[in-house]
Amino acid sequence: MEDSVRIAGPMALARPRGAHRFEAFSPKLARRVMFYWRPSVELWLLLEADSAVISFCERPGYVLIDGRRRLAEFWVRYVEREELILLDDSASADDTQAARHDLDGQAFPVRRVASSELAAARMWIDNWQRMLPYLVANRGLVAPTLPEAIERFLVQPQRLLSIEREFSTGDPVLVRAALFGLLHSGRAHAPELHVQPLSLLTSFETTGAAT
Repeated sequence: MEDSVRIAGPMALARPRGAHRFEAFSPKLARRVMFYWRPSVELWLLLEADSAVISFCERPGYVLIDGRRRLAEFWVRYVEREELILLDDSASADDTQAARHDLDGQAFPVRRVASSELAAARMWIDNWQRMLPYLVANRGLVAPTLPEAIERFLVQPQRLLSIEREFSTGDPVLVRAALFGLLHSGRAHAPELHVQPLSLLTSFETTGAAT
């Protein structure tokens, strides 16, 4: 897995009674991910959308918190640090599970995410749920010259409508895939997406970040 010494890979859990099964493809990991709870999906979308996140692993194991072994939803790696993330309602482990999947809680900072934090990011999460399918469905189909051209066009803030008009000779789906790819990599940003639904009036601008 991403850290072969400490993180073996996502734990395989039996689906809890009454839980749904959510499957998706992570462009950041270039593999499928699977979750049983909607808050886990929302947390994944936040990590997927964060250009500062280099890699992550879902369900890496259990960590001892306040005398209880709790399931870590994610191990996350940034440029200069790593952390474990727990949801407030993360599952507890019985002794058998913990014996096989314990993590060293002293090796990683532990960050707890409350449901209110996910609720506050609802618009950003919903927008990425709409944008990620463009990246997944068009993997390998976007010519490298297209995002480069769009990035040059975004030196000044441009609405999605203007971007699609500027590159109207190409496939509009690929134009969106290239644009959202710039956002995903941190080479462009769109602050409005934190507070407003994605639309043709959404404004995008380059960040000047290196590829």
